[in-house]
Amino acid sequence: MGTVYFDCGGLPRPTAATIDQVARLKLRAKRIGYEVELRNLEPELADLIGFCGLAGVLGVELQGQAEQRKQPCCIEEEGQLDDPSLF
Repeated sequence: MGTVYFDCGGLPRPTAATIDQVARLKLRAKRIGYEVELRNLEPELADLIGFCGLAGVLGVELQGQAEQRKQPCCIEEEGQLDDPSLF
């Protein structure tokens, strides 16, 4: 039917209960044919949603996901050691 925009800017400090209520709101809206789009997400709320594993379900794009991070430096490739006495 349409999209409902939920302004998260006025939410108090987010908790697991906040995430639960946002997820329930999205589910209820979907059951009656609406999509819920979250707006004005504070980074703390977005991080908590990601920590709960609900970023994809709630349509939240996370910054710096594991796939986007740089690989640590100084990692040697797997292979044979030249000197067997080092074992």
